[in-house]
Amino acid sequence: MTDKDIPFSQTEYARRIAKTRRAMDQAGVDILFVTDPSNIAWLTAYDGWSFYVHQGVILRPEGDPIWWGRGMDGNGARRTVWMNDDHIRPYPDNYVQSTERHAMQHLGALLAELGGERARVGVEMENYYYSAKAHAMLAETLPNATLVDATGLVNWQRTVKSDEEIGFMRRAARVAETMIDGAIARARPGLRKNELVAAIYNDALTGVGDDWGDYPAIVPMCPSGADASAPHITWNGAQMQHDECTFFELAGVYRRYHIPFCRTIWLGTPPDAVRHAEEALIEGLEAGLDAARAGNRACDIAEALGGALTRAGIERGARCGYPIGLSYPPDWGERTISLRSEDENVLEPGMTFHFMPGLWMADWGLEITESILITEDGPAETFCNRPRQLFVKE
Repeated sequence: MTDKDIPFSQTEYARRIAKTRRAMDQAGVDILFVTDPSNIAWLTAYDGWSFYVHQGVILRPEGDPIWWGRGMDGNGARRTVWMNDDHIRPYPDNYVQSTERHAMQHLGALLAELGGERARVGVEMENYYYSAKAHAMLAETLPNATLVDATGLVNWQRTVKSDEEIGFMRRAARVAETMIDGAIARARPGLRKNELVAAIYNDALTGVGDDWGDYPAIVPMCPSGADASAPHITWNGAQMQHDECTFFELAGVYRRYHIPFCRTIWLGTPPDAVRHAEEALIEGLEAGLDAARAGNRACDIAEALGGALTRAGIERGARCGYPIGLSYPPDWGERTISLRSEDENVLEPGMTFHFMPGLWMADWGLEITESILITEDGPAETFCNRPRQLFVKE
């Protein structure tokens, strides 16, 4: 098929496969089976809303990856993956939600056919898309194989982004800026939250120029008032009110690459406590950006933020960031490094994070965040360019 719209160059996919195979060798994995749709897409370019059924990619020491999934999604694989059609191996639909057979029985037979009957097979055990039943059935179908936990093996190869990936993230950043601009401009007392979110989605999917918007892995978070004390409340049909805050936790997305971006608006006059928190949060955010240098550690960012907050009398126990890039629901993080005091992973040029020092107090919340790129020299570069402040409409 010659009309595929593959996101990246063949050189880029070869780089990813080689990195993953080196990690497999170090982990003693003969055959790797990945089910995380982000890892599937990263290795093969497969892109489809089919992760609610069993699917995955098989990677051996040699040869192209093999896509495996539901029969009706085989055409989706043929339309999106960079491999030839003979590397697409779907299973029949009678395996789907059946009480008589399980898709992992089909996978086990395929792995045996590929030489995995007695192999060390790596599986992503701590993963949203690989169930306990799936693991049990695969182990039963391959009794002489050894299933080993390969959670995060591919994720860790994704931490340093290529120039091609960073280019996609810069395009997503323009979408994120437009979303935040629109949300702040529209916010007013009396506006129903669902109407505001509808406009946010319009900005998100319309994109900027030729940079069309893809769907986010997490829906917009925009709680108001006391609801803003909780970081993961979405929206309802209530009207925005005078004398309350609303934070917007959004992400611009281009071809599955995410740039999360958060800002907060106060309709009315913010109380002194909120202004005090704003000042401390911005000071800590900027100190963390300065600490986000190649050769420093993830914990150095967290400690720079924590120092400013502690001096202001604010204690914040949660981690303050995580790696970002290619993602599918339900999470836009990569689940490797955490920006927190005990994480001593060394920062490298090309790493990308959502530096997320949100504050969630008893009856209000404040989010001012940046998605960042670790550079060769100097402090981190921010993908977006908007004021770091609490936006106020009197």
